[in-house]
Amino acid sequence: MKYIYFDAFSGCSGDMILGALLDLGADVSKFQKDMEALALPVRISVQEIRRATLRGLKVEVAVERDSPVHRKWEDVRKIIESSPFSRKVKERSLNIFRRLFEAESRVHGHAFEKTHLHEAGADDALVDIVGFGLLSEMLDVGIFHASPLNLGGGWIKASHGVLPVPAPAVSELLKDIPTYSAHVQKELVTPTGAAILAEVVEEFSTLPELKYQRVGWGAGGHDLPDFPNLLRVFYGEADALKAKGQVYQIEANVDDSTPQVLAEFLGRALQAGALDVFLTPIVMKKNRLGSKISILSDSRTLDRLIRLLFQETSSIGVRFFPVARRVLPRHFREVSVEGEIIKVKVAELDGMPINIQPEYDDCRRAARRLKMPLKHVEDLARMAMKDEKQRGGKG
Repeated sequence: MKYIYFDAFSGCSGDMILGALLDLGADVSKFQKDMEALALPVRISVQEIRRATLRGLKVEVAVERDSPVHRKWEDVRKIIESSPFSRKVKERSLNIFRRLFEAESRVHGHAFEKTHLHEAGADDALVDIVGFGLLSEMLDVGIFHASPLNLGGGWIKASHGVLPVPAPAVSELLKDIPTYSAHVQKELVTPTGAAILAEVVEEFSTLPELKYQRVGWGAGGHDLPDFPNLLRVFYGEADALKAKGQVYQIEANVDDSTPQVLAEFLGRALQAGALDVFLTPIVMKKNRLGSKISILSDSRTLDRLIRLLFQETSSIGVRFFPVARRVLPRHFREVSVEGEIIKVKVAELDGMPINIQPEYDDCRRAARRLKMPLKHVEDLARMAMKDEKQRGGKG
């Protein structure tokens, strides 16, 4: 299985996503042939063009229809369900379209079933969304990550009149997703592009640690002299995506929380998703002894842990900042010590065990039952692990 990281420094649209995926090496002729199964009056062309000084693939969907078509949810559902694509492609496409219809219904105050899409429900949008599902399947992509999205700025002319950037539907679709505006006064994220990324991306973060085999470039519709309107995607093996988004360190200094309160907070922070939490003795103002609370968090649990720190301790202010980290791959094995099963955590470097650590709770339980010193049980567990390795057993 593969991963994709969308680098949306110039936003994203449906055609940019298709172009970038095709640029990764998907068969263009097969894609064009397969998309004929939608039975839409469209002609799909793919060509290499330049945006500023960089190349990319541009996907054009020429609609051979005299007047635009407006579709409701049931119309879109029937087209997709009647297609010959796999169940996975159909479900992904329908989930993306559902997001679009829900966003439009909230923006315009219409019931979901009565909401109809203009640009986002047209023939080319069906090609973009179903085509994305098809290309993801062809490229065996199972994990999607993305950068924060550059929305652009200014105003756009749509079927509902002149609208601010981001368009209202885009604003709805990108709730809780990191965005910014930079460089140009143009619409850089379209409703179709926003719906695709909102549906499939697991984590939005700055470029994480990863190893990639290919880079694809999809061209957008803005041809600007000094700003490349391109979407860049990185593609590689799923297990080579080392970092699952940005990691943050949260810190707070306290000198008026009791040891009992701090001990309880450490446990609750771990239960709330902290990657690590610890206390450091410090000397604070007026030479008072205090404690520095340090919490390691990913972006998903950051707000939750800051809120918990305020609720459970006497802190009235925290600081947090992004940090880099590297984590060794690890796995658990089980060994037997005098009939007691003990889990052993094995960390590896370059595929070789570098640290073997028996689980404390298992060793403590075994020590009490066997009436042995804890350190003796830990030593026996390590010896049993080494014996299993020498015999080639699985523990």
